[in-house]
Amino acid sequence: MTDIIDGEKLRQKYLRKGMLPTIFCAGCGHGSAIDYVLRAIDELGLDMDKVAFASGIGCSSRIPGYLNADGLHTTHGRALAFATGLKAANPDLTVIVFTGDGDGIGIGGNHFIHAARRNIDITVILLNNFIYGMTGGQLAPTAPLGSIASTAPYGNIEDAFNICELAKALGAAYVARWPIHYPYQPIKSIKEGIMNKGFALIELMSPCPTAFGRNNKMGDVDVLWRWYEEHSILVEDYERIMTYGTEEEKEMVRGKFQIGVFQNVRKEGFFERNDRLIQRLIAEDDARWAKEGK
Repeated sequence: MTDIIDGEKLRQKYLRKGMLPTIFCAGCGHGSAIDYVLRAIDELGLDMDKVAFASGIGCSSRIPGYLNADGLHTTHGRALAFATGLKAANPDLTVIVFTGDGDGIGIGGNHFIHAARRNIDITVILLNNFIYGMTGGQLAPTAPLGSIASTAPYGNIEDAFNICELAKALGAAYVARWPIHYPYQPIKSIKEGIMNKGFALIELMSPCPTAFGRNNKMGDVDVLWRWYEEHSILVEDYERIMTYGTEEEKEMVRGKFQIGVFQNVRKEGFFERNDRLIQRLIAEDDARWAKEGK
């Protein structure tokens, strides 16, 4: 059984003391995300000199600054493009990206699509709080239907972007979603995502009492965190009810956030195919030169 490192040892081992305290508001889930990622790294026994972090802009994207490791704090929505470059330059690195729903799926949506379909070997920790929390509480593409934001004062009329379904459809190797108040499952998924050689998305639903909660009359931390609990259901339970349940049971779970592991497959990624292509071209070139006696 893996020894569990306590919080103080985790802090001493992995955080930059000069950067603390964090900027996170009371009740924000992002601090728990740091804890889960560091516990996953510690349990896997990774060498932090061989781990690199990347982020864009937003509350979640401040995280690499707190970690005592190499990291890139990049432009808005571009974390995955930089992370792809990191992996291409040094394939031995474990590359982990911290991004938010606005940064990673709104502004950086195109980068997300192409990194996932290419199955780039990086692990993405996407902190979804349904809103642009740092920049004024604007509507994010993941915002639930009817929710209030500074740019949607009368209620959101757009269907929410389902990040995990998109990643799954694009063929990402590993896809999971967990609420931040589940400690064990996110750590397990982060470990599985890092170990799976390919594009891994771990979406963590992270409460934002200050922007999303206050706008939607759930600014009280307990109320918002309880709302997440009441509106989530394991994907296995959801599918069972939708297959065998009564109409009343189906209606009760319809619209809830499905949580769990949605995809976990082994598949070839962009860099493996690129290496094979290069080897094939070299072999063909050698054969042609040999045939011509040069």
